Amino acid sequence: QVQLEESGGGSVQAGGSLRLACTASGNSYCMAWFRQAPGKEREGVARIYTASGGTYYADSVKDRFTISQANSENTVYLQMNSLKPEDTAMYYCGAESIAWRCAANGPWGLYRNWGQGTQVTVSS
Repeated sequence: QVQLEESGGGSVQAGGSLRLACTASGNSYCMAWFRQAPGKEREGVARIYTASGGTYYADSVKDRFTISQANSENTVYLQMNSLKPEDTAMYYCGAESIAWRCAANGPWGLYRNWGQGTQVTVSS
């Protein structure tokens, strides 16, 4: 089982930026960021295939958020710019080492390993 540690959440005003980081204890085939706002279902935000670097973004964050990785550190980042109040949520990092699970669930993958979450709050 891969352990995940997230960091970088916080409170910012609309238009501001934050960078989230997620460090995994082992190698993964894919990693992703999801988020869940109060009263809403968890939704995919951004996904990266660690070998190819291929990425996918939710339409709501495209052109504002960037997922990247530091392979030597088993770390993925989520750079969030032009933040909006509707980006307020708990953000979770997921990691998966099995290829077919990364290809399941549409563009997002099915993750067995999750971080504890980091809160992002954007005020207007």
